[in-house]
Amino acid sequence: MKVVPPPRRALAHIPGSNGLPLIGSTLQVLADPKGYYEALAARHGLVMRVNILGETGVQLLGPEANELVLFDQQRLFSAQLGWGRFLDRVFPRGLLTLDFEEHRLQRRALAVAFKAGPLRAYLATLDAGIAAAVARWRATPGPMTLYPEMKRLTLDLAARSFLGADIGPEMEGIRSAFADMVAATVAPIRRPLPGTQMRRGVQGRTRIVAYLAQQVPSRRMSDGSDLFTQLCHTTTEDGVPLPTQAVVDHMSFLMMAAHDTLTSSLTAFVWLLATNPRWQVRLRDEIAGLGLQADEPLPFDRLDELRLTGMAFEEALRIIPPVPAVPRRALRDFEFGGYHIPAGTSIGINPLFTHHMPGLWPDPDRFDPDRFNETARAGRRRGAYVPFGGGAHMCLGLNFAMMQAKCFARHLLQNLSVGVAPGYVTAWRMWPIPQPKDGMQLHLVRID
Repeated sequence: MKVVPPPRRALAHIPGSNGLPLIGSTLQVLADPKGYYEALAARHGLVMRVNILGETGVQLLGPEANELVLFDQQRLFSAQLGWGRFLDRVFPRGLLTLDFEEHRLQRRALAVAFKAGPLRAYLATLDAGIAAAVARWRATPGPMTLYPEMKRLTLDLAARSFLGADIGPEMEGIRSAFADMVAATVAPIRRPLPGTQMRRGVQGRTRIVAYLAQQVPSRRMSDGSDLFTQLCHTTTEDGVPLPTQAVVDHMSFLMMAAHDTLTSSLTAFVWLLATNPRWQVRLRDEIAGLGLQADEPLPFDRLDELRLTGMAFEEALRIIPPVPAVPRRALRDFEFGGYHIPAGTSIGINPLFTHHMPGLWPDPDRFDPDRFNETARAGRRRGAYVPFGGGAHMCLGLNFAMMQAKCFARHLLQNLSVGVAPGYVTAWRMWPIPQPKDGMQLHLVRID
């Protein structure tokens, strides 16, 4: 599929800014995406022209734009041509980057791994891994830099759940490779020149591909229940096994999603609980209501009882969504917000902006999980809250993410109280996946 981007003059009627020569507004967007788009929206409205990574495109903001692009009833937008410019060198051919019928077929093959049966098995693995990590933290209470600890934990959990094995001595190299690949997705220099982040990302992908590909033959001969083995046994509608390269591409993307986005989301979750101790107490009381001993696994059938915990995690995803913006490319001319937008235009929507619109979320920077009670949900349009995307590309692992968040909160809050030093505030780097710039400094207190 090829669509030619329109010349810049074809977008001249749309208000906005071309930014600096060559790089446009890339540095401003990377530095403060929320502030940048809020300022442009105040000046130009919810449709604006921007230049990011050297291409002039159009940003569509707000819930109506989210619904148009994500649910895409008219098949106006390509995810492949949108995400491709960011992901093609390091995460090519992942489910997120496929379109229409190909996406439907691949998604159906992968969806088997996220049904109730496999999720139940994953929970047992997650529970044991999280319990062990929290036990280590409990043994050494006091100051902690949270983000690197969460990054180690989520990679270990993803490996155990999806690969069915501990990565072992290769853990640090695998973690570093994924970090370089993710950073390369928004590297200002888009070619893998020596010394660039893109070069490091491409080298990281080479390592991950080799690590996964060498295991495919043995996995095809085994009967394991982990995602990787199941994927190696997956066939197309014609009964043909997925090619090795397809298996590797899907696994590298899913491992990144289960590792980096959950690291971000769980870090945000803990931060908001640490800075809102009243909610920390409420969730701890809910967890105590389960009546589980500290060393007793969390039963899969009791996850729904952690209703407030789920609401708190959803509110964390509202305030700091793991994917702050979603790219697409227009396949045909269309109209939106009173503007004609030509085929080939790079299109972006912005969950981070929408999740902080005061008209949708009063006092939007305040942590308030009650925004997700049944009454509040009933009165909210679907495009107002899109941390997992929507439509055909809705995140396949959303139930896995919620399950892991509830399991993590249960063990953490049953064993520890988390807080921050007076006056301490962490600053967030929002791209490509949000993370605290200083790693996030917390203080842990053991609960006896």
